[in-house]
Amino acid sequence: MSLARIRSMQKKLIRRYREIGIVASRYVEAGLHVRVMHPTRYGHIHVLATGNRQRLAIDVYKNAGEVDEEFVNRLVEKARLLKAKPILILYGDGPRISGDTYKKLIELGVKVRRIKSSNLPTEAFPRDKL
Repeated sequence: MSLARIRSMQKKLIRRYREIGIVASRYVEAGLHVRVMHPTRYGHIHVLATGNRQRLAIDVYKNAGEVDEEFVNRLVEKARLLKAKPILILYGDGPRISGDTYKKLIELGVKVRRIKSSNLPTEAFPRDKL
């Protein structure tokens, strides 16, 4: 896929889905096929990324405060249904993980990533237009 097409797709995702679109656009740039708000019987998975012999189930947590274990359990169940690797994205500086929850994440095989809103590629996404 050409870079112009990737940037166009990223802009559309960000305009439509905001924080979830920012996360999805990073996976598009990595060369993966992305489905946003994919339905499961446990609720929507925010991003389902496939490609390069991998399948990733990504949930974005953007609320300030501690990540609760119920959110983690739902993410793992959704990933099992989709036969995908679970990834928890902490968006911004607000979300935190307690020690017990972090141990549970490690046991369940959930990868944790943090994306700060200031880390956007500025040429493609001017901050005033988000």
